[in-house]
Amino acid sequence: MHDIRAIRDNPEKFDAGLKRRGAEPMSGELLALDSARREIETRAQEIQASRNKAAKEIGNLKSRGEDASALMAEVAKSKEAQVAAEIEAKQKTEALSAVLATIPNIPDDDVPGGKSEDDNVEVRKVGSPKSFDFTAKEHFELGEVLGQMDFEVAAKMSGARFVVLTGALARMERALAGFMLDIHTTEFGYVETNPPALVKDGALFGTGQLPKFEDDLYKATSYEIKKDVNHVRIRNKGVESLYLIPTGEVPLTNLVAGKILADGDLPKRNTAMTWCFRSEAGSAGKDTRGMIRQHQFTKVELVSVVKPEDSNAELERMTWAAEEILKRLGLPFRTVMLCTGDMGFGAAKTFDIEVWLPGQGEYREISSCSNTRDFQARRMNTRFKREGEKKSEFVHTLNGSGLAVGRTLVAVMENYQNEDGSITVPEALRPYMGGLNTIEKVIS
Repeated sequence: MHDIRAIRDNPEKFDAGLKRRGAEPMSGELLALDSARREIETRAQEIQASRNKAAKEIGNLKSRGEDASALMAEVAKSKEAQVAAEIEAKQKTEALSAVLATIPNIPDDDVPGGKSEDDNVEVRKVGSPKSFDFTAKEHFELGEVLGQMDFEVAAKMSGARFVVLTGALARMERALAGFMLDIHTTEFGYVETNPPALVKDGALFGTGQLPKFEDDLYKATSYEIKKDVNHVRIRNKGVESLYLIPTGEVPLTNLVAGKILADGDLPKRNTAMTWCFRSEAGSAGKDTRGMIRQHQFTKVELVSVVKPEDSNAELERMTWAAEEILKRLGLPFRTVMLCTGDMGFGAAKTFDIEVWLPGQGEYREISSCSNTRDFQARRMNTRFKREGEKKSEFVHTLNGSGLAVGRTLVAVMENYQNEDGSITVPEALRPYMGGLNTIEKVIS
C-alpha cells in the first residue's frame, strides 16, 4: 500500500516509479480522489464545529428562559447533514483505498529496467555445471524409472500438476526440509514456526495477494449437508471463507499484523516449512511435466521484519542464507537481480537464485528474496517505536524461499544422477537420510 501523503508531496516521482514498472501514471486520479475525500471531511468537521457553537448558544438561551426551539431545529437538521457528510467521506476513503490496493510497489532506484526475465541482471555465479559421460535425464524420467515418483496415480486422485513420492525420494524431500530448517535456525537466527495453512482474506490482503491475485488462490468454503428421505440439500454455512496459503510468507508476515513493536523487538526472523497451494492460473503449457510447477508443493520460507534503515542489509543477508543451502549441497547456481518488469507485485527489489538443472540444460528459479519496504506494513498496519520516541513508524518486511523444497529435490536428482539411473545422496544430506548413500530403483 502506498502513502497518499508521499504521493501528494511528490506525484512526479510516484508516476516515474510506475512508469518503470510499465504502468500508466496514476497520481492525477489518486490526488483527485484524495482531494474529494479531504473536502468532504472538512465539511463534516465544519458542521460539527457549527453544531457545537449552536449547542452552547442553546444552553445560554435556556439559562435566560428564552425560546431555543428554532435553534434546536437547526441543530437537528445539521446533525443529519453531518451524518450524510461522514457517510460520503467514508465512501470516498474506501474508494481511494481500493485503488491504492491494486497499485504495485515502486522499484528501488538501483533495480534494472526491463520488460521480462530476459532483462534480469546476473549478480554472481557459484559452481560450474557438471559434465556427464552420458546424456543427463530430467528428474521425472529418473523418478519414474526409480519407481518412486508417480504422476499418473496423482492425476487420478487430484488432476494434473500433482505428484506422489514414495520411498527414498519421499524421505529425501523431508530430509531437505529438515536440513534447510536446521541451518536457518542454528546458524542464521531464524525462529522455526509452524503456522496455519488456511488464512482469512485479511492476511492475504496484508501481504498483497488480494485483491489482485485471487485467481491464483484456492478458496475453501464450508458447507453443511442436510438429508431427508428423498433429498440431499447442500448449503453454505454462511461462515467466513478461508484460503489455502500460496506461500509461507503469508502467515509468517502476518504474525506481526496490527502490532506496534518495541525497538528491541527488531529484527524479527521466522522460518517455516509449509505446503503451498497455487492454481497456476495463466501457466497453461508451462512445465507440464514434472515437479517444477505444481499446484501443491513444499517450501521453506524466510521472513524478516526490520527497521527501515536495516532492510537493504537484511535482503543481502537473506539471499546469502538461501544461497548457503545450495553451496552445502554442492549445487551450481547463479543469483540475478530482477528487472522492473519481472518483479512481484509487492517487491521493491528482488534477487532470484537459479539452480543449474543438467536435464534441462538451464538455470531455473529455486528461490526469490524480496524487500517490500513498508508496502506490506502499511497494508497490515504494523509499526514500531524507537526507544525514547512517542511517534511510531512502519516497519520494513522481507520474504524469501530458503528454499523451494521440491525444486531442490529436482536439482539434487539431476545433478547427482548416475548412468544407471541411481541418485547419489549429497554428503551433507546423508545424516538426514539415515546414512543412505545412493537411491536405487525399487525392485518389486
